[in-house]
Amino acid sequence: MSALWRINLLVTLLFTLITMVCLAVLLRQAAHDVKRELDAAAAVVGYLGEMAERDPDSLRPGLTDSLRHIRVRWLDATESMPVGVDPALDDLLSSWLYPAELSSPSVLKLSNGQRLHISVDPHDEVEEVSDSLLQLLVLFGLALLLCLLAIRWAVRPGMRVLSELLGALVSIADGRLDTRLPSHRFAESRRLAERFNHMAAALEDARADNEQLTQALLALQERERTRLAQALHDDLGQYLAGIRARACLLRVQADQPDAVRDTAAHLEQHSLDLQNGFRTLVRDLYPVMLDHLNLEDAIGQLAEQWQSTQGIECEVRLRGPMPALSMDAKVHLYRMVQEALTNVARHARATRVCLHLCGGHNGLRLLLRDDGHGLPPERPGVGLRSMIEHARCLGARLRMRHRAGKGWALYLKLPLQGATS
Repeated sequence: MSALWRINLLVTLLFTLITMVCLAVLLRQAAHDVKRELDAAAAVVGYLGEMAERDPDSLRPGLTDSLRHIRVRWLDATESMPVGVDPALDDLLSSWLYPAELSSPSVLKLSNGQRLHISVDPHDEVEEVSDSLLQLLVLFGLALLLCLLAIRWAVRPGMRVLSELLGALVSIADGRLDTRLPSHRFAESRRLAERFNHMAAALEDARADNEQLTQALLALQERERTRLAQALHDDLGQYLAGIRARACLLRVQADQPDAVRDTAAHLEQHSLDLQNGFRTLVRDLYPVMLDHLNLEDAIGQLAEQWQSTQGIECEVRLRGPMPALSMDAKVHLYRMVQEALTNVARHARATRVCLHLCGGHNGLRLLLRDDGHGLPPERPGVGLRSMIEHARCLGARLRMRHRAGKGWALYLKLPLQGATS
């Protein structure tokens, strides 16, 4: 059942209940009024009967025809008194308002030999009550009809908005994120359309960003593969080739002790360079120092290496007890700091970086600030998106602010739940 039909049903039931209550009150009051009027008429009937017995001519037909609530009938000598219930009282309403036994007629035998049928006549009172009930029912019926029409007129625009919203949600679910709701003349409908259109635009932008991020990640993946291949071929491969050549040379120099010692020294150096190259490669792929160091020491070591490589001063400040972090949380934080420092080196043109790490019972806070140009990027790159994704994986709040000539500031607040989960 639709909302409009449900509203119509509830309003109809309410009107029906009110009508029944009004009918009950009206019938109760009508019964009281009818009884009072007809009791007075019964007294008049008794008085007329006494007058007719004393003077039959006092009740001439012309005098009794206009009496209200009283029925007078002259009977012939051969005419019998009517048998049964008075026709005026043969319906349910009449019998309830004035029972038939209260209006039982009486037949008087007058001194002139005539017979007189005289009784209380409730027909006028019952007819008035019936007219009042009919008017009440018609009034409530018209009021109900007007109310239902008004509800339909008032609700239909809202139902139309809901139908449009449902269709738009179905379109969004089907992937048509360019769906928009039209504006309406009602303020509530306009706000709903504005919020929906804002949501759809945000989803469309998010999908576009995800597509760009996916393309950037694929390109980054290819670059990383190319870099790994070059590192393995140009660096590690050359060392292995040199080791192999020196090993072959040992066969020829077996009877030359000095040459063997020199070749062994070269082999040792090549092996050391090969080991260092592998360590550098592994450190780029995964921060192995997190397996042996706590987070603050690992970040301090990262800052020292970055400072020596980039030539930019990096000040690290630690404050408060650091919460116990899960390995995933430490990796995300480490990668975020690494990405932030990389962005500073590439884009900020800074001469100094401050890195603050504050721990406490409520979680962990990270602040990284530089003194670069502070200009916003033309479009968010992979680095910014990567930091946002790391913060999202941590369940942390990430805020980035910049002012021209004042540099960039990155603020991360990690609650204790996200830090330990």
